[in-house]
Amino acid sequence: MTATKKANTKKEIVDDLLIITHFMDDVLQNNEEPKNVYTFCQKHQIKETDFYSFFGSFDSLKEFVWEKFIENALTTIKKDKNYASFSDKDKLLTLYFTLFEILTLNRTYVMFYLKENRNGLKNLKDLKRFRTHFKDFVKEIISKEDNPVLGKLNKIKEPTYSEGAWLQFLFLLKFWIDDTSKGFEKTDVLIEKSVTTVVGLLDTKQFENLFDLGKFLWKEKM
Repeated sequence: MTATKKANTKKEIVDDLLIITHFMDDVLQNNEEPKNVYTFCQKHQIKETDFYSFFGSFDSLKEFVWEKFIENALTTIKKDKNYASFSDKDKLLTLYFTLFEILTLNRTYVMFYLKENRNGLKNLKDLKRFRTHFKDFVKEIISKEDNPVLGKLNKIKEPTYSEGAWLQFLFLLKFWIDDTSKGFEKTDVLIEKSVTTVVGLLDTKQFENLFDLGKFLWKEKM
């Protein structure tokens, strides 16, 4: 019994994950954010200095929560020994399915910030760092081409397609928020269909043809 008491009274190590766990629990239990950092720290016996060593505010903490969502998804899919041999479509599909699994595990929290509270979808600002990781992943897929000519084209395509993929993700996120089907099966179907469309655009030869036309016109001018 003595050993059990010692284990139960052992002080928690304060780190970023402990802080966000307490924050998310407070939001879910009270259906509102903690009033301020001071009361939050008092409740959970955390020094304010410890809180501020990880986060400058609740806003930065909320950004970090979303960043962890996508970091966990990317870490999970890249652990697959076959990941490197995946097609562009399979890489994107795997990211989406893994990401939405993680979001589903945290659905009540996500719903609070993106639907239930008064700011609603205005809280997309919390996805700032999430968006950076997401777009970098899409650019990584596009930038794999070794051909130097196509490499230049990819520099043009990267911002266009990464932004397009981001808008597609927001569309899927909004659909998932409103999805009431069992196991969110309608969202799964939409992911399949939309990813097929986007990857089809990534494989298009329009940019290459445009580049060839430009070279031809330049030579004719010369």
